[in-house]
Order: sequence, then structure tokens, then C-alpha cells
Amino acid sequence: MAPDTGLTDLLSPTDRALITAAEEVVRLRYRYGRHSVGAALRGASGRVFVAVNLDATVGRAAICAEAIALGEAVMAGETVALVAAVRHPRPDEGGGPMLVSPCGLCRELLLDYAPEAEVLVPGQGRVTLRALLPSPYRR
Repeated sequence: MAPDTGLTDLLSPTDRALITAAEEVVRLRYRYGRHSVGAALRGASGRVFVAVNLDATVGRAAICAEAIALGEAVMAGETVALVAAVRHPRPDEGGGPMLVSPCGLCRELLLDYAPEAEVLVPGQGRVTLRALLPSPYRR
């Protein structure tokens, strides 16, 4: 796990392994301006789904790593239990991938498909999606 997350004592070995899975996928596919976020989702069965974000020339066409991993989990018929996302530093920043909280759009999407899931959040450990998004949009 990347240093300075402030989570060492808050996470179980399986939680740390999920962060490591997200770090590994973004390190493998990192390309400045294209793939800078990695996500790993653990299903209720224990199966892990990983993805990187897809940046795009047209910003609206970009897709977050969490959304891609969620799509894989949904296609596999899995119930998402835990989510971790990491951001790879830009070349001028140095260091390694760091745990990040999902963006607002991902919070909404994850809440639609995995309302009982938890998210690994920097400095906090496991947090429910409902705590991250207490007033979600409703139609």
C-alpha cells in the first residue's frame, strides 16, 4: 500500500489487498493524460474486479475506473461489497499511487447498484456509500 494513507491500523489485510490490486492495475496501465486512476471492487463472493479510468479528448466521454469495474461486477452477477480507488501521481509529483475517495458521479452510480457497499476512504478507512452521499439524487 502506498505510504501516507493514514490507514495502516484501520484496515484488515484483505482491505489492504484491495488497495494493492487498484495500485497494481494503475501502475500497469498508467499513461499520463489517459489512465491515472485505478479501482478495485470486491464482491460479496470475494471476487475482485479491477479497472483503470479512460480519459478522453472530449471530457464528457471520459469514464471513471470505478464505473468500469462496477460494470464488470454487474455483468458477473456480483454484489459489490467494498470499493477502493487510487490515483497515480503525475510525473512531476513523484511517489506512488494514493488512495482517493470516489468522485460524486461514481458515488451516485455505486449507490444505484451497490447501496450497501462500503468504500475505503483516505484517513477514515471503511465508510458506507450512504455516509459519503447522504442526499443522493432521486427521480
